[in-house]
Amino acid sequence: MVKVLFILTIIFNFAFADVYENNCLKCHNKLPVSIDKYFYRYLLKYSSERDVKKAMTDYLKNPSKETTIMPQAFIKRFGVKEKTKLTNKELQEALDTYWEEYKVFGKLK
Repeated sequence: MVKVLFILTIIFNFAFADVYENNCLKCHNKLPVSIDKYFYRYLLKYSSERDVKKAMTDYLKNPSKETTIMPQAFIKRFGVKEKTKLTNKELQEALDTYWEEYKVFGKLK
């Protein structure tokens, strides 16, 4: 009975987890730099929601040393991210979730 509940829990969690959790957090949780640090670097450079999402979309579709916002020491140690395998719709959904999770607009008092 415990095995059945365990398996059902795993299936339920996987089936209802969003694209951001399944495709972004899963890998970024293994890196020494937390995923929010990337967000704040993009936010400092691009400021608006539209520009941040566009820059992230462009980078994730075609990552390179020239377009990364990470410092050279980081790229030298970890390399450039692989090109995303997400569809445009999945990528947009993941970025929307990411934005909602870490945006500072409306959260400052």
